[in-house]
Formats: sequence, structure tokens, C-alpha cells
Amino acid sequence: MSIAVFPGSFDPITIGHLDIIRRAAQVFDKIYVAILDNPGKESEFTVEERLELINDAIKDIPNAVADSSAGLLVDYCRDVGANVIIRGLRNGSDVEYEAMLEAVNTRIAPEISTVYLISKGEHAHISSSLVRQLIQIGISIDGLVPNADHIILRRE
Repeated sequence: MSIAVFPGSFDPITIGHLDIIRRAAQVFDKIYVAILDNPGKESEFTVEERLELINDAIKDIPNAVADSSAGLLVDYCRDVGANVIIRGLRNGSDVEYEAMLEAVNTRIAPEISTVYLISKGEHAHISSSLVRQLIQIGISIDGLVPNADHIILRRE
């Protein structure tokens, strides 16, 4: 069985994330959408809220599972039996950053590979940071996140 992990903060999940999940789910038998909780990073949504939003977004993808971990990504991969990390790339700066992360992960866990999926052009500008900024200034996030209504209700 091929198992992959798609890690992120998903604060909140976007349609770009969901597109990567759908495409990865076509390749792997099981994909864990894993919130890696970074206690040093302030989040807009709690881990529980993010898990709920992810579960709602992936409900029609039977081989995708939402989960969270406070540990190292490679340890999480080992725990769930995954030998592949999925990463989405939006632009050139993503490539540089992801190459650095891959080098560290490979040093710690050479048995775990990283597979990159290029974001579709229409999703390349979408980020969780952008969504959070739009929420703060009251601009619609429709079309940027899979569950805009749920997100707006949580912020009210």
C-alpha cells in the first residue's frame, strides 16, 4: 500500500490545498492531510477547527484522512507508515524553501521521499495567509477556500 503525507498548517485549508490533495489521492492508496502544529507559530484557527474544516473539505475523497501532530514530520511519516511527503509548489520561492526542507528531511530520514505537485495556475496566488488577511479586512473569501461559509461563521 502506498501511503503519503501532505503536511501543512492549513490555517485555513484553501482550494489550492484541496486540489493538491485530490491529485495526490489519485496516485496514492492513502494520503494523510496532517496539520503539523507549531507551538511557536500563532494560528488563526485552533487545531480542532482546522481538522473540522479539512474533514469537511475532504469528505468526498475516501482515501484522504485528516490528522494532526506536534512532532517532527518524518517521525509522523514513520508512525503512519508513509514513505512519501507531498508538497505543493506555487512559485520559485516555494521551490527554494521546499528544497531546503527536503534536504533536512532526507538527512534525518533518507527512506522518506518528497514528491512535488505544481499548483494549477489559477491557484498559484492563493495562500492561507492571503485568506486570513482578507478575513481581517472583511473581503469575501468565496472561491479561495472550500468551505467559506464555515470559516466566516467561526470568525463571527
